[in-house]
Amino acid sequence: MRSWKTKSGYKIYQVSNLRGNSYLIYTDKGNLLIDTGLKKTFNKLKRNLELLNLNGIDYLILTHTHYDHCQNAAAIKQMYDCKIIMSIHESNFTIRGYTRLPDGTFFIPDIIVKMGRIIGRYKYGYSPFIADIVLDDEISLQDKGFNINIIETAGHSAGSVSVLVDNEIAVVGDAMIGLFKNSIFPPFSDDVNSMIRSWNKLLNTDCNVFLPGHGGPISRNLLAKEYSRYKSKLVPDKD
Repeated sequence: MRSWKTKSGYKIYQVSNLRGNSYLIYTDKGNLLIDTGLKKTFNKLKRNLELLNLNGIDYLILTHTHYDHCQNAAAIKQMYDCKIIMSIHESNFTIRGYTRLPDGTFFIPDIIVKMGRIIGRYKYGYSPFIADIVLDDEISLQDKGFNINIIETAGHSAGSVSVLVDNEIAVVGDAMIGLFKNSIFPPFSDDVNSMIRSWNKLLNTDCNVFLPGHGGPISRNLLAKEYSRYKSKLVPDKD
């Protein structure tokens, strides 16, 4: 498993990377899991969590609720009796077990999405679950003993969030992707304008490493370069 460590000792383990990344934040106060991946990757996720010899998982944080990030959420909650944290903007979707696929950002992904929406819940659904804690804008876990903040980084979906660990490392879901050497632009996003603004929001933190939902880690330099490249394409907000 790949891992990262903050200066104060928080460890982040990449516990799944099959069609989507899941991360385990390990601390002396407890453990937090970020995203759960596809149902068919559950055995690998479970095995890697067992290898870490955890005392338990206190919180499951969902960066958003597309199927490839939350198909194992109900099973993880049942297994560890953890509290689920997610955006209020997607909490209604999880009650019925289906979140609409995001728009494509160019032609081919757009075609894939349109075909996927026809199939809908049959392939892209998940076991329903209810969030224990919902956030609107930002939430801090300082009062729970963790130097972790969860902030809204909308764009890929209305309820996309990022997790700031020790304000050094950010787990960002699909706000950006790490599949290409010189690009972080996702093939899917409901609101590109909001997504680019979310990049700037992340640059305004002190984080230097950004761990995406797909692909490898992204440097602050690359994020800054991509924001500089795309900010000129921002559409002004309407009054």
